[in-house]
Amino acid sequence: MEFFAWFAHKYIMHGFLWHLHEDHHVKNPGEHWVEKNDSFFIIFATPAIICIILGTSLSIPFVLPIGIGITIYGVAYFFVHDLFIHQRIKVLRKTKNRYFLAIRRAHKVHHKHLSKKDGECFGMLIVPMKYFKKV
Repeated sequence: MEFFAWFAHKYIMHGFLWHLHEDHHVKNPGEHWVEKNDSFFIIFATPAIICIILGTSLSIPFVLPIGIGITIYGVAYFFVHDLFIHQRIKVLRKTKNRYFLAIRRAHKVHHKHLSKKDGECFGMLIVPMKYFKKV
């Protein structure tokens, strides 16, 4: 899932659907709690729901695990990206965990680019080793 999420973020969200993702990069703090970027929840949940329905009702063996995988990654995204990184709800603010701090650093580097081009760190759970070093 991480590779697909990286691919989707780099080539879809920073590509032809940039108009939905842009406000996530250039939003003014406190301006809006909900962003156009949040529509990706529906975009990515739709195939998960379809896969789960097809996998359970029609017993198609390989689509149920795909739907479950997308769903689990979506839950991880909510907790890691929305809660931990962007602090939509103020939790885990003072962590000292090296892995969580590396995730936060890599995402901060991703957000320093305000346009759809020249981005870096498009993944969420797998980050380059350089972000594990203390700044």
